Amino acid sequence: MPDNSDLSIQPPAAVLLERHFALADEAATSAFGVRFAEAIEGVRKAHHAHGGHAAFHGLQVQLTGDLGAGKTTLVRATLRGLGHTGRVRSPTYTLVEPYAVERPDGELELYHFDLYRFTDPAEWADAGFREYFDSGAVCLVEWPQRAGGLLGVPDLVFSLDVDGDGRLLIARAYSESGKACLERC
Repeated sequence: MPDNSDLSIQPPAAVLLERHFALADEAATSAFGVRFAEAIEGVRKAHHAHGGHAAFHGLQVQLTGDLGAGKTTLVRATLRGLGHTGRVRSPTYTLVEPYAVERPDGELELYHFDLYRFTDPAEWADAGFREYFDSGAVCLVEWPQRAGGLLGVPDLVFSLDVDGDGRLLIARAYSESGKACLERC
């Protein structure tokens, strides 16, 4: 399989907010995931409160980093923080795992993608995943660079890098919803 892991995520949009988080260990990564879940919930509530019946339009969160950097750990903690109590599977072979969590203001759909196995961005288009991103769901995408630029501009990009025994998370927001989430983390 050709390795296109060196493809960088360079969304054609300005960074609205960038924050760095030192995550000392797996527990710190999980704690950040819970804070991120709380931030998502806060943004959803704010949309509802300020827009009357305005719907939450979802989020696209791209997670980058080498194998073992903590991307799946972060996704698992986020799902748990939103109330998912079942098993959280890695979508390495299924490509996408769907989740639905009951929230006080209704069900929230989440989709966890892992595009590691893609060898060409055209596979993204052929997989028919676009509908998930247009459904108002939270889409958490590992290895987004494997889809080239076909994912469009994300709300957030979380870049995880090994930093000694811990991780460094560089979070960048590209939308107002992404910025609002990041401000709450």
